[in-house]
Amino acid sequence: MSKKANINLRFNILTVITYIVGIILIAKLFSLQIVHGAEYREQSNTRLTRESTLEASRGAILDKTGTPLVTSKMEFSLEMYKSKVDTDTLNQSILNMIQVLEKYECSYADIFPIKIEPFEFTIADETLAKWKKSNNIEEEMTVEQVFYKFRDRYKIKNTNLQEIRKIIGIRYLIAQKGYSSIRAVTISETIPREAVAEFSESSEKFAGINIVVQPVREYTSGNLASHILGYAGKISSEEYESRKNYYSQNDIIGKTGIESVFEEYLKGKNGTKQIDMAVDGTTTAEYIAEEAIAGSDVVLTIDANLQRITENALASNIQKIATGGFGKAYDAKAGAAVVMNVNSGEVLAMASYPDYTPADFVGGISNENWAKYRDNEAKPLVNKGMQNSYSPGSTFKMVTAIAGLESGVINLKTTINDTGVYTRYRDYQPRCWIYTDYHRGHGYLNVSGAIEKSCNYFFYETSDRMGIDNLVRVAKYFGLGSKTGIELQSETAGALASKETWARLHPNEPWGPGNTLQAAIGQSDNEFSPLQMAKYISMLANGGKKIDTSIVKTIRNADGSETSREEINKFVNKKLGLEEDNTENLEMNQANLKAVLEGMKSVTSDSGGTAYVRFKDFNISVGGKTGSAEAPNNKVHAWFVGFAPFENPEIAIVVMVENGGHGNYTAEVVRDIMAEYFGMNTQNVEEDMSATPYVEIMR
Repeated sequence: MSKKANINLRFNILTVITYIVGIILIAKLFSLQIVHGAEYREQSNTRLTRESTLEASRGAILDKTGTPLVTSKMEFSLEMYKSKVDTDTLNQSILNMIQVLEKYECSYADIFPIKIEPFEFTIADETLAKWKKSNNIEEEMTVEQVFYKFRDRYKIKNTNLQEIRKIIGIRYLIAQKGYSSIRAVTISETIPREAVAEFSESSEKFAGINIVVQPVREYTSGNLASHILGYAGKISSEEYESRKNYYSQNDIIGKTGIESVFEEYLKGKNGTKQIDMAVDGTTTAEYIAEEAIAGSDVVLTIDANLQRITENALASNIQKIATGGFGKAYDAKAGAAVVMNVNSGEVLAMASYPDYTPADFVGGISNENWAKYRDNEAKPLVNKGMQNSYSPGSTFKMVTAIAGLESGVINLKTTINDTGVYTRYRDYQPRCWIYTDYHRGHGYLNVSGAIEKSCNYFFYETSDRMGIDNLVRVAKYFGLGSKTGIELQSETAGALASKETWARLHPNEPWGPGNTLQAAIGQSDNEFSPLQMAKYISMLANGGKKIDTSIVKTIRNADGSETSREEINKFVNKKLGLEEDNTENLEMNQANLKAVLEGMKSVTSDSGGTAYVRFKDFNISVGGKTGSAEAPNNKVHAWFVGFAPFENPEIAIVVMVENGGHGNYTAEVVRDIMAEYFGMNTQNVEEDMSATPYVEIMR
């Protein structure tokens, strides 16, 4: 066959193939448009698919016994999408929706600035003209004319004035907020299950509506442990910008406390739901595309019952001091108390007074409540247990005693004669407190007696012999002047009186011998948080062993597993910017430590002890120390630090009351907490026979 004939044959074959394909396409098109056209059009009308978020339940926060302190309850909200319905159907659907909401007394969004009967604008005169202009309303129109203009704009045919107003309210809302077939506008944020059922059963009456299931934070014990738990609130625009890959603009996020620090664990992972809708907005099918994964539960080291006792005892004590219940009244308004396991460093309770209500922040705090917290001079939003620091006064003297004994400048047999006034230096001659009160000294005292009597003179002389550096070395070992590393934000490091601290705070003044004397009795630049003090007392009580302070026991994940302690520590250290403890490890002479502890026991058990009156009839042996620390504005902060049982210590307790007058007063709080811990409050046990005795839980 010639080359030309071969080309013609190929051309003819291609022509035939093209012709056949064309016939097939025409036949298929005929089938789609003519034969099955109605069927496929109906199917396409029901295949509007929208993706909806399945909100993950936020993890709970539990106490050490498993008691829920913070949970998430599921609430329903109503939102509306744009649907392809005529105006009459839309208006009637809106009215049907409002009637159901009002039937169940649900509030719903309404930003239309006109009320009726009588007609009246609800916006200020200075903004009215601007509003009219933005809504294409003539300036001279009356409120009634404006109302009916909107009725006509939205083509509302109802004659009932109330119904017209309700429909306008929603139509105006969706016009202002903007909505589409894939973007909804929220109509009502909280609706009951009965309303949900009615909307679901008669969905054909409500064009474009969607029920959203949303977890809402619930603080099950009111104000209990509010400073520990913190609160969660709606994500801010700044927070959203840095987290938009994981959050939506309507998410809640932890703001303070455990809610904030463990946000990444508590949040969970949202799922997705596919919704098939007809063009009239009616849902035809729903199915889950991706399951939501609940957030992890954070289990704390605190016990809810002991926390409650601690908070109540602290509040009662502050009120008693303020009303002169101990004699002279002091302007006491705030304070803190910390209970710690001396061997593990676990915080068993931490109270800060005054407290606040975390539930006030759920859904956004009102201006009234915010002003109440902001303007309260006692600063109820501040956790005074670990965010504030205070001069420790005489409660610091055990540090000075240990430092003196360990450095060798005094020993267990050393006695120092307190003559009342320390005259070693001509230009600075401080007095012992007993001289100020009784114009005499304590006489000869050893280290145990000096702690029992809280003798300033003894510790002036001890510190002068050893110098500030030895004192600082021991104080640092006890964790004073450093963050404890607790899993809460904004912990203060406080300040430890030293030459370095002095140079930083007083750059134009040299360190002198008088500074060392003041540092030895817990004054000068010394300022520590009650939490730091609890760690220090715990280490005294446990034989001088280092402990890691913690308020989180474990994290339980949705799949039943637990997060390792190593992972928790790594996460917290990174998030809070904490550093490893690199202080020198001191091997303390146990005989020296015992002598100091014996002095603390005398404080509560000997008739001359500064807290004897509070513990003389107590059934548990207690080691303790009072402190009255001078503070700015002529205030005197009252401290009591203690541990028990003396023979085999389990817990350390620290109480501080701002301007509380005398540490002896705050010892009452420690006694009440110990009575609860050691099962001495039998009335509480009888009232709840199902409860495990507290002493068994804690041991």
